[in-house]
Formats: sequence, C-alpha cells, structure tokens
Amino acid sequence: MHGRPRLRGARVALTLAVLAALATVAVVLLRHRPVEVSVPAHGSDPACARMAAELPEQLLHEARVATSVSSPAVAAWGDPAIIWRCGVEPPGPTIEVCQAVNGVDWVVDPLDDGTGFTTYGRSPAVQVLVPKAYAPEAFALTALSAAVSQVPQGDHRCS
Repeated sequence: MHGRPRLRGARVALTLAVLAALATVAVVLLRHRPVEVSVPAHGSDPACARMAAELPEQLLHEARVATSVSSPAVAAWGDPAIIWRCGVEPPGPTIEVCQAVNGVDWVVDPLDDGTGFTTYGRSPAVQVLVPKAYAPEAFALTALSAAVSQVPQGDHRCS
C-alpha cells in the first residue's frame, strides 16, 4: 500500500512537468510566429529579388524575422516588426514631405503607430514601415538605401 501514493505522486509530477514544457513551447511559438505581411502588386519584379539579396540580416540592432509569405518582395526585422515591401505602387508627383537618405529619395507618411516611407522616383517602389518603438524611424533607411539604390533614380526627385 505504501507504493501506490508514491506512484500517484510521480504521475502528478510527470504530468505537471509535461504541462510546463508545453506551456514554454507555446510561449516560444507565439513570440516567434511569422510577421503578417502581403506581397505588393508588383512584387514579382526581378529588381525586388536583386534588392532583397542586399538586405541586412540586422536592422537597428534587430534580427531578421520570418514573414507569413515566402517572397523576396517582403522582409521584416524585430518585434514590433520593421517591414520592407518591394513592388508597391510608385508615388506620383507629391507635396508630401520627401527626404533623401544616402542618395535615395523617400516620401514620408506619418502613421498612428510609426512612420511609412516609400521610395520616390524609383520603380519598383519600396515601402518601409517603421514602428514608433524605433524612433527616430528614419534611421532604418540608412541601412536599406544601399539595397534600394540598385534601382535607378527616375525623373522624380525630392526638391
């Protein structure tokens, strides 16, 4: 009779250990789930793949993370994610704020939770979404401009 309570206690301890391990795995999976992002309409442009090959593995000290789609037209870094999308519709002439970073012109779009930047005068156009957590958000453009500069600048430029 003395063996049964010990066996029952061992089963309870084993069950608790298994539940703790499953909870740890669930937390890790939730923390590392792919960033939801969509491929832009012109994401199949070969220039997107050329630019993607030049993207850094780290951006603003954040490691590259998985995205919900496997495409050279999208990339993400960190949590909250900085998102790079190639093949968005190029902006036409604009009166929006436009800034040059390392020879690449970017139209600035203030968002509720950060800033969006879209290349100006290049096709395919690239959009970068940077959450407020990385303020000042424009610092992300420094590391991305080298890849984007592979697409020639057209007639439109920041004035």
